[in-house]
Amino acid sequence: EEPNMETFKQQKVEDFYDIGEELGSGQFAIVKKCREKSTGLEYAAKFIKKRQNQASRRGVQREEIEREVNILRQVLHPNVITLHDVYENRTDVVLILELVSGGELFDFLAQKESLSEEEATSFIKQILEGVNYLHAKKIAHFDLKPENIMLLDKDIPIPHIKLIDFGLAHEIEDGVEFKSIFGTPEFVAPEIVNYEPLGLEADMWSIGVITYILLSGASPFLGDTKQETLANITAVSYDFDEEFFSQTSELAKDFIRKLLVKETRKRLTIQEALTHPWIMPVDNQQAMVRRESLINLENFKKQYVRRRWKLSFSIVSLCNHLTRSLMKKVHLRPDEDLRNCESDAEEDIARRKALHPRRRSSTS
Repeated sequence: EEPNMETFKQQKVEDFYDIGEELGSGQFAIVKKCREKSTGLEYAAKFIKKRQNQASRRGVQREEIEREVNILRQVLHPNVITLHDVYENRTDVVLILELVSGGELFDFLAQKESLSEEEATSFIKQILEGVNYLHAKKIAHFDLKPENIMLLDKDIPIPHIKLIDFGLAHEIEDGVEFKSIFGTPEFVAPEIVNYEPLGLEADMWSIGVITYILLSGASPFLGDTKQETLANITAVSYDFDEEFFSQTSELAKDFIRKLLVKETRKRLTIQEALTHPWIMPVDNQQAMVRRESLINLENFKKQYVRRRWKLSFSIVSLCNHLTRSLMKKVHLRPDEDLRNCESDAEEDIARRKALHPRRRSSTS
């Protein structure tokens, strides 16, 4: 058995790296660009706040940070982010990670003029390759969602995908039951909602949800409240609305149908997903259908703006700002989206006020 105490460098990260601009932040982590002084190479530094004592709810427990690091130390694959180094000080553990600077896959797609299923599958296949590598090592990511699917460099025709954020990842051990409630409600599998034993299959469900959104802009299970979303998931209540899926091939729908299956044993495994005819066409007919079927980019862009906005949990002023900056990117008609956005904001704030007293759940 390796000692539990992971070895992190107890030196000041600032002595070895110039720390630059912030790239993003989560609940207890902040990611900044950095440059290694000795080599001049650029990386991303993820500062994770340590929980200072057992009673505290702030920060991340050391054993959880150790688990993330331990998993990252095992992985080396073109479609998975790599760990370069780990430092520790009194308040933070600092992960020095590969710099993934091409933005999110969905950002990239929202700026395209058109997109065929063939092009879409070139991205989904890369996601599958990364997950295949992890699953072969019995590692479940447990947090697959658009925000965690990044591009290494977006200025090439088919950018290179990187899976990031292993904060919830787990090694699934034979004969060891693992249960937990976590993840982003929209993407979690029924077994997570139902607090049942978890395995690699949960990632496959999330891939089904991601693919559904990628093809249509619509989100299969998203309700008006978290409770409603979770109820839709456990009931596997979704459909292929003609409005969004009129140009979608049957093969693509079949791929999604076989992933959004409640019984984990009947869900596609990663190997089966990689060899599904939508990902790997068997004949010219299938390849041609895939080439000629189109993604509903118009709805994808429209929903993308709303989704972006929802993620930034914010109020009307920021919403206006965001919609303006996205309009530049996505060429939207200003009037309608701003209106939606504002009414959304008010509902959302009212709803949050109402929910606030009871918010102790870890699924958010």
